[in-house]
Amino acid sequence: MQAEQIQAMIESAVPDSQAQVQIEGNHVHLRVVSPAFAGQSPVKKQQMVYAVLNDMIASGEIHAVHMQTLTPEQA
Repeated sequence: MQAEQIQAMIESAVPDSQAQVQIEGNHVHLRVVSPAFAGQSPVKKQQMVYAVLNDMIASGEIHAVHMQTLTPEQA
């Protein structure tokens, strides 16, 4: 698992997004900015990102995800 791989996966799945990824062991720290988050609840924003990572989480490759999901205006 590499930060660049996760970044590319998120940026290709979440429209017009910019992702910052830090990895500490099997914990992933994310900051994702996208206009697609506008008007979405915090849970819905997280679900959009988790959908990208589900396989890695299910396999145990990722144990924990810590994330910020922001619109460009919030960033």
